[in-house]
Amino acid sequence: MRQGAVGHVRLVEREGRRLVEKRMTQPSRHDTEVLALRALADTGMPVPELVEVRPGSILMTLMPGERLDSENADVRLDGLRASAALLRRLHELPPPDGLPAAPDDALIVRRYRDAGGPPLPLAVPPASRPVFCHGDWTDGNLLAANGDITAVVDWEAAHLGDPLRELSRAAWGAARKDPRSFHVLVEGYGADPAMVRAWLPIHAAELWLWFAEAGPPEYLEQLTEELRSLPTR
Repeated sequence: MRQGAVGHVRLVEREGRRLVEKRMTQPSRHDTEVLALRALADTGMPVPELVEVRPGSILMTLMPGERLDSENADVRLDGLRASAALLRRLHELPPPDGLPAAPDDALIVRRYRDAGGPPLPLAVPPASRPVFCHGDWTDGNLLAANGDITAVVDWEAAHLGDPLRELSRAAWGAARKDPRSFHVLVEGYGADPAMVRAWLPIHAAELWLWFAEAGPPEYLEQLTEELRSLPTR
């Protein structure tokens, strides 16, 4: 079962329907996903429908399509292009009350420097008006079929945040697999590339900290070498 990368996800059957059951051990992430999916239910965004919610468990509809990260490079690129308009649409929707706050970028900068990460030109860009953010807009959380995005899944990191920060995180992460992805996402969203790039060092620091604290050592080594090759100005 690949629809969903966080928590324990499995297919179940209820009264002849194939559904997805997702269990999370962190109540805050569970509550955030439920809040986000309820807010998006009648917006036209392609998201799962909640069927049943219990403490630590969410039962939702099985969405069509395959994870975009399982497709070949060109199909993936087309899917990312299509997803950019959806991301902009999400950012234009009214956020529900109770969404968590955005990550503390000043704290990320301090923690990164204290941890001794490779030199980066770290500066928090001026903030935009906070909007409804997904929190992990990646090809692993996008389902696609026949060139269309059929679903956006895994909403447990949704928050009220900066739209360019979220776009930049999506574009930087995608471009690490295929450099063409950055332009496709930024152009499809309709953003200024320079303003999007201004956020890249923050995402690099955030990912480095994650690997340093929880990721496999080989991933940290690979990212460290990658960051050492970047310009520091």
